[in-house]
Amino acid sequence: MPKRLLALLVLSISALAACGGPPPQRVAIPKADIADKQRISYRTVELREVSLPSYAAAEEIYIADESGLLNSREGLLWADDPSRAITLEISRHLAQVTGAQVASEPWPFEERAQATVEIRVEDILAQSDGTFRLAGQYFVSTETGRDRARLFDLSVPIDGMDTVAGIAQARGQAVRNLVVEIARSGLR
Repeated sequence: MPKRLLALLVLSISALAACGGPPPQRVAIPKADIADKQRISYRTVELREVSLPSYAAAEEIYIADESGLLNSREGLLWADDPSRAITLEISRHLAQVTGAQVASEPWPFEERAQATVEIRVEDILAQSDGTFRLAGQYFVSTETGRDRARLFDLSVPIDGMDTVAGIAQARGQAVRNLVVEIARSGLR
């Protein structure tokens, strides 16, 4: 009797595993340096966690169709929590572009940062026209009271619209373009 029960259990588990399909694949954003350099007015910059719309905060990769409906790519997920990944990516790129000491919140240093950047993303997705759109608003608050609020609406062409690698590359480029915009207009 125990052998039959064990055999039945093994068959049941095998059947359930077969129904599940292949595990999802995780997509990482390719790392790239930014050649642009921009002098800013601050030695230290704190970056608050980037606020994303609910569809972009999820692990699924979404694409807008011709009618504007968002569709996820089955079996494909971002490699990291999107909000965390974008926050760290922007922090790294801001440090590269500006040469400033940049860190995401919570601020890890004893002395307060001279400037704080907050980014609220409204749209971040691949469009049916073969572009990747990143739009929203950023805010810079400083010790000197030179606070700023700016809108951004960036589009980057996607190489190979049907490839996830093309979408990931375009997303990374859009974020790098945003960093240069913040350094030039927000932190000067």
